[in-house]
Amino acid sequence: MQITYSNEKINGFGGINLTDHILNKGGIYEFIDRELGSRHSKARYSYSDIVRSYLNLIFSGGDCAEDINDHNRPILEQLKGFNPPSADTLLRMQKELSTEKQLYTGHKGIDHEFNSNIALNRLMVRLLINLRQVISSDGNTLDYDNQFTANDKYDSRRSYKKADGYMPGIASIGNYPVYIENRNGNSNVKYRQAETLERMFNLLKEFDIRIKRFRADCGSFTREVISLVEKETEYFYIRAMRCSELLSRIKNIVHWQEVEIGYKTYQVASIEYAPFGGEKSYRYVISREKKNDGQYDLFSGDNFVYRAIMTNDWEKTDEEIIRFYNARGESERLFDEMNNDFCWKKMPFSFLQENTVFMIIMAICRNLYHFLINFISKKVDFVKSYYRLKKFIYRFIVVPVKWIRRGRQEILKLFSSRGYHLVLE
Repeated sequence: MQITYSNEKINGFGGINLTDHILNKGGIYEFIDRELGSRHSKARYSYSDIVRSYLNLIFSGGDCAEDINDHNRPILEQLKGFNPPSADTLLRMQKELSTEKQLYTGHKGIDHEFNSNIALNRLMVRLLINLRQVISSDGNTLDYDNQFTANDKYDSRRSYKKADGYMPGIASIGNYPVYIENRNGNSNVKYRQAETLERMFNLLKEFDIRIKRFRADCGSFTREVISLVEKETEYFYIRAMRCSELLSRIKNIVHWQEVEIGYKTYQVASIEYAPFGGEKSYRYVISREKKNDGQYDLFSGDNFVYRAIMTNDWEKTDEEIIRFYNARGESERLFDEMNNDFCWKKMPFSFLQENTVFMIIMAICRNLYHFLINFISKKVDFVKSYYRLKKFIYRFIVVPVKWIRRGRQEILKLFSSRGYHLVLE
């Protein structure tokens, strides 16, 4: 085998020229700067350069700000009209966007730290509406969940997971994050969740985004949350927590209907029950399935696994409600995407309020990625809208290119036979 070398400036991640052109031509970067405002008069970079840098850094295989200083810099420098900032500048600009933490003291004297960066959350929602990824209407379904994110930052606290980290709450519509609020790892997901959701609802109402249906797991099963979502939405579907009184009511169910959901056979039924010792009753959709090991449960006295969904929807059938609730599993995959594709596992700062900025910025990058892949998949046949980030990089971004000058014009020369030009039409 023989080897030969060339000094030609050929870049292997040429696809970022096209994705960056689509966003730049669409006015996305200008839109971000209008929303966040200008930096000080001597600033060389604008706030949109944070999003632009991170998005192209990820597309070129980077996973932290420091990558922009060495290996990824020549890749980003190929973008016309863009001089990438250094890692220090990139991190400093994010610190400028941070807001003060909210500090609370629980009834056991435990300190709780929250951070709700409304300005960045507002930018995220405005972008979603501008790109028509979320529509202002009365028919939206919102999913809410908290996810523990392990890290060893200076201010991270010990969680029930027996590890240090944060416990951010994320609300999504159609699998697009619309609100992110960070909280420290020692804060139970139920602690002041109603206040978090109230801030979220108030922000969405600024844009006339009305929520028809609300879905959440048992972390939202509190009197305060249910009272709030009942006021702000038409229907809610929340996983109920078991208690002895509820279990005794379930044991009295005589008629069970057998259904098949997700290749499994379940028995389902509905009862009317008033939670929290109150007087108002709600519908509880109960499902049960036999245990594979045949072991009897100490509390239920049989070998079934019971689950209950609390709702104020009296119209759908039991099976329809279970299927609708199970669809929130798609939104839970959002955390997997954020952790593994968009760097939530590698938060750059030592303090919670600064890492909140990073988390929202990366969520904006994720939303822009989905806009790009949906747009590009309609133009070319070698990209599909369901591709995860890694496959998109290998199918579209990784293409050798070289900038050449011809007839006083800068022309991007692609060393490929694929129809990349179609995305510009």
